[in-house]
Amino acid sequence: MRSKGISEDELFSFLETVKLEDKNHRYILSSMCTLPHPVAVRAHDLFMETNLGDPGLFPGTASLERLLISRLGTLFHNPGACGYATTGGTESNIQALRIAKTTAKIPSPNVVIPESAHFSFKKACDMIGVEMRAVPLGRDYRADTDRFMEAVDSHTCCMVGIAGTTEYGMVDPIRDLAAAAHKEGIFFHVDAAFGGMVLPFLKEAPLFDFTLPGVMSVAVDPHKMGMSTIPAGCLLLRNEKDLCSLSVDTPYLTVKQEFTLSGTRPGGSVAGAIAVLEYLGHKGMEAVVQGCMKNTRRLINGMESYGISPVVTPDVNVATFESPEFPVPPPWQVSYTRNNHLRIVCMPHVHAGIIEAFLEDIGDQYAEKAD
Repeated sequence: MRSKGISEDELFSFLETVKLEDKNHRYILSSMCTLPHPVAVRAHDLFMETNLGDPGLFPGTASLERLLISRLGTLFHNPGACGYATTGGTESNIQALRIAKTTAKIPSPNVVIPESAHFSFKKACDMIGVEMRAVPLGRDYRADTDRFMEAVDSHTCCMVGIAGTTEYGMVDPIRDLAAAAHKEGIFFHVDAAFGGMVLPFLKEAPLFDFTLPGVMSVAVDPHKMGMSTIPAGCLLLRNEKDLCSLSVDTPYLTVKQEFTLSGTRPGGSVAGAIAVLEYLGHKGMEAVVQGCMKNTRRLINGMESYGISPVVTPDVNVATFESPEFPVPPPWQVSYTRNNHLRIVCMPHVHAGIIEAFLEDIGDQYAEKAD
């Protein structure tokens, strides 16, 4: 630490210089996060100093968290759902597995997940000491129900399905998996960190939520397609007793028990999340999502015109392609799956003009290769 502080002008000159080292969102095609909506930024600033870890000090902010859970619960066909705002999908998934292990009370428990599951499940299983069984996918890059159930046994405390896989944008056969879990009496968790703010706004989208009796918990991230400020995830549960199974005593706070993983929890991003939902409403969110899906289809069609084939037809706005024989030109920021497929996420900041600019640059690379 400096012995004497610097001026505000000098400080912010330094910070602005450092910020220039970050990638420009215009060229970021690989991220499942996006630029926050202006109302989210304004709301976040208004609640910047609030701490949901001690809700009795901030009852207004705590009411916004309850409203957020209520809005999302209704969106997922369970207005009475309980839950809380997390830092994102990783925390939500850790907590869901903790609940499954705690409530199952099974010796030497295991968790069965599809191979496409987010790497947070590896973290979760390591942290809580359960065996993780990852099941290979079918040809459509979704969980294979038959192979999935072959991995389930009497020590399985949790089954997991993904609604919008990180790499390929696919939705697992949640209906079939949830029905099987319900029949076996196994806790079933849906990781909808990405798809949870996409699927409800699409026509004829596959079911993934509390409509299905076997679904016990759902993870969703408003800081992704919900365009909130970071960090803003949510874990929703069907039954309050499951959530309360994680409660610990907090004697010196304004509440005497808490079930959250984090102690100090930001209120600003929760305010940002609910601000977007209230401002846009269902119709506004639907317009955003359908715009992203339109851009995804345009991207796929444009890449196909250059002979770059899509790997699958995605359920949400994630497009993957067979790797082209030429490099993607800078400054475009793309990513690659574990199978070395080119991956692009058409987030709200990736508007139609950006898609056309990217396709034009890909076309130039294609023409150079042809020459």
